[in-house]
Amino acid sequence: MKPNRASLLTLAVIFSCAVIGFSQHGANPRGKDKLTVNGQTITIEYGRPSLKGRTFEELLKMPWEPGHGFWRLGADKSTTFTTTANLKFGAATVHKGIYSLLAQRTANNQWKLVFNTDHGQWGTKHNPAHDVAFVPLKETKVSESAQELVISITKHGNGGVILIHWGDTELTTHFTVA
Repeated sequence: MKPNRASLLTLAVIFSCAVIGFSQHGANPRGKDKLTVNGQTITIEYGRPSLKGRTFEELLKMPWEPGHGFWRLGADKSTTFTTTANLKFGAATVHKGIYSLLAQRTANNQWKLVFNTDHGQWGTKHNPAHDVAFVPLKETKVSESAQELVISITKHGNGGVILIHWGDTELTTHFTVA
């Protein structure tokens, strides 16, 4: 029996939807962490890429010129940071709302956490015109390696700590609820 044109078209549409669905949902698991401080909620939702035998430094081969070297801080769909309160990161204020998070490594090998008002985008799309806050991150080398990216938020005083751990590298920053 010879398949008719409508059957072939139906199979092509089903296959295309399956491929598009897989590529839009990605192959990386998603992670989420949540913290409540003084009745206010802060959440981070992110893709968890794996090292797969590589090192953190190998994965971050970027131009180290000032203004470049942005890392989308996760995989697949952008990392989403949501806060119901204004937060103070040293001199920087992040107003309540929804943001995508990126990390930037500068020419002097310092790290910054970047809050961007675009969120939900796929892949590495980054519009620097929508960056609203740059927060210093402290880099620490640790002995315990994380094969999958882990981003956590823990309570600390009247605020918390954001910790990013991948491979042998931890990046941290402190905040208070304003």
